[in-house]
Amino acid sequence: MILITGAAGSLGKATINFLLEKGYQAQNIIAFVRDEAKASDLKAKGVIIKIGDYDNYDSLLSAMAGVEKVLLISGSDVVKRSTQHENVVNAAKEAGIKHILYTSFQRKNESDSSPIAFVAKSHIDTENMVKSSGIAYTILRNNIYLDMLPIFLGEKVLETGVFFPAGETKSAFASRSDMAEAIANILIGKGHENKEYDLSNTESVSFQDIANSLSSLTGKGVNYFSPDKETYHQTLATAGVPAEYIGMFAGFAEAMKQGEFTETSTDLEKLLGRKPATAQEFLAKVYAS
Repeated sequence: MILITGAAGSLGKATINFLLEKGYQAQNIIAFVRDEAKASDLKAKGVIIKIGDYDNYDSLLSAMAGVEKVLLISGSDVVKRSTQHENVVNAAKEAGIKHILYTSFQRKNESDSSPIAFVAKSHIDTENMVKSSGIAYTILRNNIYLDMLPIFLGEKVLETGVFFPAGETKSAFASRSDMAEAIANILIGKGHENKEYDLSNTESVSFQDIANSLSSLTGKGVNYFSPDKETYHQTLATAGVPAEYIGMFAGFAEAMKQGEFTETSTDLEKLLGRKPATAQEFLAKVYAS
């Protein structure tokens, strides 16, 4: 029996769908969700639905009854995330879980000087909790999703160009779908206990490369502008982007610029048994007419 937390989210649903495609029985999958309505499609496929959240320890413990493996998909509440994940790990220990997987993130700088320290700390805390729990673990250090590129680029990128302060540094973006399939393969596979995998692509690209790809795919001249922080903040604020999003985008852009996500890896390729989707392939699906 496998429990997937955050199962109503994109990564959770994709992982469950890959488990089903690979022949794993729906009645042996538990989807842990806050809102049952958002998991109606999973319920229709025969997946067991358990309602609860990371703040509700009893709901976690109840959902883990009879479960062997837990996929802990990191929560979205950055402020409360460490405490919430502690609840999950403690519940897993009490429930006698045999194997826990955690979706962490790729990074180099673990200090307070990191431009994304605001999200890094809870991931690092959780990794340490999982490793010290006594439960067999698999740590998944996910690179930035290719799926985030349209958000970073903005809706009018083909008209205005790529406006993102990431400099010329390359990042090894990988698709959420490929990561989900790799996670499904780990969940139904063997030999992944007490290992850490870097779920990065086998090639890295810069935002200049992305602009060049958009130009070739669409036949439009898409230019790349890497503004300074002040210009970026001011431009997005003038466009009506909420301050919290500007801060998050700017932080990740600076992390990319500093090379936090540049390292390529063959872990994802090995777990998939094939090459991961490239940035060019992803962009073609989204932007090519």
